[in-house]
Amino acid sequence: MLEVILKGHDKFYLVSDVVRMFCGVPEELKEQSKVIAPEGPDITLVNEFFPDGRSVTHCNGRDYEFDGELLEPGREIRRSLYMALADITSKDMPWGCLTGIRPTLVAWEEDSAEDLMTKYFVREDKAKLAFETSREEQRLLSKVPENSLGVYVGVPFCPSRCEYCSFISSDISCHMDRLVNYEAALEREIKLMAPSINRPLSSLYVGGGTPTVFEEREFTALLDAIYSNLKITPDCEVTVEAGRPDTITTGKLEAMRDHGITRICINPQTMKSETLLRLGRKHTAEDTVRVYKQAVDMGFDLINMDLIAGLPYENAEEHVNSTKRLIELAPANITVHTLYKKRRAAMSREKVMDIEKSRGELDKCVAESYELLQEAGYRPYYMYRQKDTGHGLENTGFAKGDTGSIYNVAMMSDCRDVLSFGAGGMSKRCFKQEGEFYKHRVERCPTIKDALTYIERVDEMAEKKIEFFSM
Repeated sequence: MLEVILKGHDKFYLVSDVVRMFCGVPEELKEQSKVIAPEGPDITLVNEFFPDGRSVTHCNGRDYEFDGELLEPGREIRRSLYMALADITSKDMPWGCLTGIRPTLVAWEEDSAEDLMTKYFVREDKAKLAFETSREEQRLLSKVPENSLGVYVGVPFCPSRCEYCSFISSDISCHMDRLVNYEAALEREIKLMAPSINRPLSSLYVGGGTPTVFEEREFTALLDAIYSNLKITPDCEVTVEAGRPDTITTGKLEAMRDHGITRICINPQTMKSETLLRLGRKHTAEDTVRVYKQAVDMGFDLINMDLIAGLPYENAEEHVNSTKRLIELAPANITVHTLYKKRRAAMSREKVMDIEKSRGELDKCVAESYELLQEAGYRPYYMYRQKDTGHGLENTGFAKGDTGSIYNVAMMSDCRDVLSFGAGGMSKRCFKQEGEFYKHRVERCPTIKDALTYIERVDEMAEKKIEFFSM
């Protein structure tokens, strides 16, 4: 069992983040000032922070300390611990000692990819990816006025639950009676809040779950409520995450087109039908192609398609083949996610992480997919990471031309305010902090996660957000 004793600081979560990369899920024993990892090697380290800003990790008579310019305390603590664990385990992580969900924010502070490699031990290909993506994120963010508001409308239902998902609501096949009431609650919340929204809307994102899980009547009614109550100008980017091909009908496509929506998501996750069925998705790869072509024929010219790398029931090369098939379809955006362990998902952590690499070299196949996308004219425009992701990788959105989603960039940057409607939504306000680089203090206002409780208390949720945005 690995033990890390904290000395001179109490940054347990920082230590845990680094330990997790090397040794599995850690435990924080705050009364004993230590973090332990039962899956780690049988060794004890002391992670010490000094008043002069240095961090040194001691282990078996050896001291691990970065020889160079000091970083802020949290980063310095992670850096010395990373140096020790990398040496002890003989492992190097693709993102080095960066453990946060937004590596591009760190990249934006640096002058080159080489700085990320030197200061944070980021691997060369990831450093270049983060540096390029950070510049595109900032370019897109500059198009979003600081006083504007992004809007999210959440539909936490799907026609079935995928094995890797831990979403807040059960699949709708068990709760068919809730859909009509949930749509009505969304309409009510939107109508209650609309009079208090006095800021321009930069973007609107209807996500889920699967928003197209509604029957055509309710789906059209929701779009009607959005457009009749919110001031959506031609400059406002509107996206509907149509998502599952088995929920997309001609009537729903027509409803979106009639409202002027051209940006949608059609997300296969993989183009191997056997994998889809074993994961619990009720559609095939052929269904994806059929719906995609229908949407293109109907005038939807800004389509995003998601893939997940590292899925069980297929090997790494089959993910590359899925990437090739999407490139042949040529959607405007392709987003490559890496499978990660969701807390309440049916899929086990062992199955997600694939420690024995039984499904092939995930790291290499993701790199190959990136190369294929860039050769086809796609460029990375936003990125984020999650804990317990297979082999410490990331999620990256690619776009052709100037088609990147400003909602995705604004939401992930924590630099623009977002108003969320629906169960489980997280509204946030971002307050600029002056300094060498613009940073923001973020305040959040959560909505009840359970859909049934949300329906019952929708007035309360609306009032709560009205007060939140009036402060």
